[in-house]
Amino acid sequence: MELLIICPLAFIAGFVDAIAGGGGLISLPAFILAGLPVHNALATNKLMSTMGTTISTVRYALQGYMVKSFVAVGIACGLTGSCLGSNLALLTDDWALKAVMLVALPFIAYFVLRTKELDSFSETEIPRGRAIAITAAVAFAVGIYDGFYGPGTGTFLLLLLTALAHQDIRTAAGTTKAINLSTNVAALAVFFVNGAVLIPLGLIAGVFNIAGNFLGSRTFVKEGSRITRPIMLVVLTVFAAKLVFDLFIG
Repeated sequence: MELLIICPLAFIAGFVDAIAGGGGLISLPAFILAGLPVHNALATNKLMSTMGTTISTVRYALQGYMVKSFVAVGIACGLTGSCLGSNLALLTDDWALKAVMLVALPFIAYFVLRTKELDSFSETEIPRGRAIAITAAVAFAVGIYDGFYGPGTGTFLLLLLTALAHQDIRTAAGTTKAINLSTNVAALAVFFVNGAVLIPLGLIAGVFNIAGNFLGSRTFVKEGSRITRPIMLVVLTVFAAKLVFDLFIG
């Protein structure tokens, strides 16, 4: 019964995550609905998502979407921010952060709706050093958020890297995947050390997530930003619903 609930949603989560990020908004509730305790759900979901993200990251790298300067600084700053966010999570009530995110989401959705093509930002060039500095700041800030709370991290990275660092959609996707993979691996190591990962279940779900990521990354390569925008809006809507549930119902 657990597999019947988790595996189809793991596939869908992988597909969505490969294109626009936010797959955790689908897969994490699946583990919880299947009856796993929250800590085991978080840890096992991290194993599954790490497997899937690895596949899409490698595929994007082979397609030439990884720009070394952006990826290197993104990984370093993302890991630093994630470590800081994880420590802050031990000290801070996450209700306040969720409330801030709920207020910010309508503005993010408006921005996505107003921007017909995310690639349009890359048409206005900015100095390379400035783009790298912005990438570092974005990776650090979103890394803090990922360590503190997490859902929607890939979506926020993709939006900010295109809008602020003026990366084209494919370069931004490659940078996003590299940052996400590194923070996933770091978090998974912590979960493994604490014995929270249900390894057999995570590996089976990971196979379905890999399949979704593979298909999603192929779709992204063919369709580019045209398919990214509508899927991103769906992810933001689901994220908003989840925040409302967590804040006022759950």
